[in-house]
Amino acid sequence: MIQGCKDKPNNEVKVNDNETKVETLSTKREKTGKKRIMFFGNSLTAGYGLEEGQDFPSILRRRVDSLGLEYEVINAGLSGETTSNGMERISWVLREPVDIFMLELGANDMLRGTSVKATDENLRAILDIVQEKSPEAKIVIAGMQAPPNMGADYVNVFNSIFPKLAEDYDAALIPFFLEGVAGDPSLNLPDRKHPNIEGQKIVAENVWEVIEPLL
Repeated sequence: MIQGCKDKPNNEVKVNDNETKVETLSTKREKTGKKRIMFFGNSLTAGYGLEEGQDFPSILRRRVDSLGLEYEVINAGLSGETTSNGMERISWVLREPVDIFMLELGANDMLRGTSVKATDENLRAILDIVQEKSPEAKIVIAGMQAPPNMGADYVNVFNSIFPKLAEDYDAALIPFFLEGVAGDPSLNLPDRKHPNIEGQKIVAENVWEVIEPLL
């Protein structure tokens, strides 16, 4: 999550190690008639360290297609992304409106020692832009949790950001995005921070449980 990369303003963004896959947004809706689900996050969304198609948005894309649902799934994950970086990138990514928007950011802020206040303000700024550009979009907040070694005070304040955002923005909440995966070596890459293939499958279920009723 800490390793960064640069975004490129062209039709398709590709970065080594499958770090991000932002697909063409321009006139695709007009051509396909499909609605859009966008996953906006960091390396946890981008599928860091995995082969193409193994990240949870790809897993969900295949499920959506198999169910015959008229949605296209957009992976707008970027490795190394902080909430500040996301705030700078969101307007370009939302060149066209989306119907469901999931926000998965905050973990890198925690790892870098960013103040909780700044993280909260940045996340709210991102959501404000989403509501401005896609006022009808249904919003999903991916809840994050700080590890105990960050100290009880920090953990309590950081963890509370996400349910409060969901409440304030009338959004659906994934209580803990990495539920069932975090802390399990068998479900993470050797760095113990990023889900492996099996971990991504569990993350996909965590996300699906909240997104399915919105479709």
